[in-house]
Amino acid sequence: MRLLRLWLLLLIMIVLNSIPSESAVSSIDLGSDWLKVAVVNLKPGQTPISIAINEMSKRKTPALVAFQSGTRLLGEEAAGITARYPDKVYSHLRDMLGKTYEQVKEFLEAMYLPFDVVEDSRGAVAFWIEDESANVGLYSVEELLAMILGFAGDLAEFHSKAVIKDAVVSVPAYFGQAERRALVQAAQLAGINVLALINEHSGAALQYGIDKDFSNGSRYVVFYDMGASSTYAALVYFSAYNAKEFGKTVSVNQFQVKDVRWDPELGGRSMESRLVEFFADEFNKQVGSGIDVRKSPKAMAKLKKQVKRTKEILSANTMAPISVESLYDDRDFRSSITREKFEELCGDLWDRSLVPIKEVLKHSGLKVDEIYAVELIGGATRVPKLQAKLQEFLGKNELDKHLDADEAIVLGSSLHAANLSDGIKLNRKLGMVDGSSYGLVVELDGSDLQKDESTRQLLVPRMKKLPSKMFRSIIHKKDFEVSLAYESDLLPPSVTSPIFAQYAVFGLTESSEKYSSRNLSSPIKANLHFSLSKSGILSLDRADAVIEISEWVEVPKKNLTVENTTTTSPNLTLESDTKNTTEESDVNLNSDGVTDNSSNNNVEGPSTTEPVTEKKLKKRTFRVPLKIVEKTVGPGMPLSKEYLAEAKRKLEELNKKDAERRRTAELKNNLEGYIYSTKEKLETSEEFEKISTADERKSFIEKLDEVQEWLYTDGEDATAKEFEERLDSLKAIGDPIFFRYKELSARPTAIELARKYPGELQQIVKGWETKKPWLPKDRVDEVVGDADKLKSWLDKKEAEQKKASGFSTPVFTSEEVYLKVFSLQEKVASVNRIPKPKPKKNESETSSNKTSSADSTSGETPEEEKQTTDSNGSADEKFNPDGSTVEDVNPEPEARDEL
Repeated sequence: MRLLRLWLLLLIMIVLNSIPSESAVSSIDLGSDWLKVAVVNLKPGQTPISIAINEMSKRKTPALVAFQSGTRLLGEEAAGITARYPDKVYSHLRDMLGKTYEQVKEFLEAMYLPFDVVEDSRGAVAFWIEDESANVGLYSVEELLAMILGFAGDLAEFHSKAVIKDAVVSVPAYFGQAERRALVQAAQLAGINVLALINEHSGAALQYGIDKDFSNGSRYVVFYDMGASSTYAALVYFSAYNAKEFGKTVSVNQFQVKDVRWDPELGGRSMESRLVEFFADEFNKQVGSGIDVRKSPKAMAKLKKQVKRTKEILSANTMAPISVESLYDDRDFRSSITREKFEELCGDLWDRSLVPIKEVLKHSGLKVDEIYAVELIGGATRVPKLQAKLQEFLGKNELDKHLDADEAIVLGSSLHAANLSDGIKLNRKLGMVDGSSYGLVVELDGSDLQKDESTRQLLVPRMKKLPSKMFRSIIHKKDFEVSLAYESDLLPPSVTSPIFAQYAVFGLTESSEKYSSRNLSSPIKANLHFSLSKSGILSLDRADAVIEISEWVEVPKKNLTVENTTTTSPNLTLESDTKNTTEESDVNLNSDGVTDNSSNNNVEGPSTTEPVTEKKLKKRTFRVPLKIVEKTVGPGMPLSKEYLAEAKRKLEELNKKDAERRRTAELKNNLEGYIYSTKEKLETSEEFEKISTADERKSFIEKLDEVQEWLYTDGEDATAKEFEERLDSLKAIGDPIFFRYKELSARPTAIELARKYPGELQQIVKGWETKKPWLPKDRVDEVVGDADKLKSWLDKKEAEQKKASGFSTPVFTSEEVYLKVFSLQEKVASVNRIPKPKPKKNESETSSNKTSSADSTSGETPEEEKQTTDSNGSADEKFNPDGSTVEDVNPEPEARDEL
């Protein structure tokens, strides 16, 4: 029976695990120029992992947001107006996170971006946005980026037809603490729950290793990524280890990121900038008269757009043309460039492109021939000259291109999202160990704190595993400050001060004064608890004051009746303990303010002799939670709760306006489509002459023409409600006509099915007579009678329909016919499911079974015994699907409880 219970439990687990989860998660590859979204969705009929396509059926979307004519535009819509309104289309927002106003201003000037920016209270940049609508005011980088991330979430939901709030977002390895925290806040504004930020190289490594087997040998792989704005090389070690799974030893693949090096200012954009400058100079020479096209933001936006295409052409051809109509002052620009000239313009970039991979090999101590593969990812790696330089350095004739250069990161990140989610588990396993891109230190400052090795300690060595928790302790009596900083040898791009977070710790002075008069067994100290999250963000989570006191207390001596009898004291607070200094237990106040007893009170129980006490020295430890206040300043300072609340309100208003705009456009398209398709059918199909009069059709067409004229005149700026009302008024006329038109073909099909089924039923009844003779005759006769009624009903309705006009409402519909047939089929199925009766047992067998059951279950209550027999006294039996019985021998209540 124990084996049976175990088997049933295992069966239930298998069934539950086999039920597909309807949960869905997404991953977002947020690049400098482009956005890619992948969805993990285990709904039946859906691809488990797929790329979400945008409204233009493209697999990547421009990371842009724009404001024009009272409308917010995102993605492809924003890209469509870049050349005409370069000051209203906001781009490269990811690269502005955590930067100072001066740094962003310099970047915008270099990119010829004419944004109206100001410096906010943090010293970061804010965008002044003003157009014909209410979209007036300052927007932070986080707010604009939240709009793009929200659009990515909408793409994921539209693609998967499911609500998705959890996502993993990929970031460059060189992102520092300020950038990571700002990106998480932007995602929160967008309503996205960030499961984790994942380094781009880890996403690529997941995609690389998920379908490979490393049990036969480990390998080093370098992932070389040159994107739009940056380049990095990551060294990853793939291996396998043995683990127990359901009692069997299985091999599990894993990888560990050993090192990553980067150039944050080298990418495809660097090459495009050389081309832009080259063609700008050429245009100025062609025009002459001292004209400088660089002074026109519109002209530079047009030129940059065409330069992108020219660079792409040069990747496959040795020469590429460029043509820009009305580039500046109604002057067209046409020219061409050879690949050789392009490579000459970018001459210094090719040597820089090798620096990240050289540094990775240098710091790892590995040689080129020890690297199993160098996988290329990122759009800029398609440039032939770059590939030639890598081949030359690596000594290879062919480079490794097993991954999709554009989609490897987002697909790998989706695997990480599935692994972190609660509702999705993938069959394939690949362990991931990534580390912090920077070494991080903690610095303490306060009165009476001397600057030495104890006040500045390395907290997170470079490449320390993510996530991790750290603990530091300091002997001190007064409030102090905590600063988190980068190691000075490696700082994130554009960071001028190594300090990225500051905290003030309060409550230590008060606790020290409160307990200083007590007999301290050791100096008062403060414990600091840090965490390095899965996203690579370091934070000070909590702080405690630790006070240890030694006191003499009276305790009962050991005797015959009471010997170290203990009981747990009730929870105590710090205040109640100071009032009662004779408390007989050691109390620890944990970080939540709840007391823990390190040793319990001795309790005097009933004794036959008088209790004798003695004095004993006891140690009591108090842990008092300290208050932590963040005092971070500068561009890396997180947005306040008040600012976030107001920003969220503004975003929600914009989302509502966008939803209304989309609904209006959809209803307008529906109205326009209905008019065109209806007019075509009425004017071309002869079938409508059978179900409608000439006057009816003429009147309907006139109404369609009237609404069509309104649509292209007064209806251009109509609201969604007006479009809906116009469409409803047309459908009120057209629906009856189209219903009669549909029934013209649908009703004969339904009648044919209904006429055919009674004949099939006769064959079924004959089969019952031979194969299922136990079926009740009255039930069989009932379904046969219902079939006859169906035939009679059809005869009557068809006769009535022949007399009726085709222009009037049908006497009966195809739906009515189908409902009657389906009802009859359900009755037939119900009769067919009647099981074969159980074979009757004689009285002696029943009595014997009762006796056996009573003997084997003598511990059961009379009520339980009654449950084992029916009202006729026969043993209860279970039926298998085939009609045979399964007899429960010695049923145990425990089995039912467990199941």
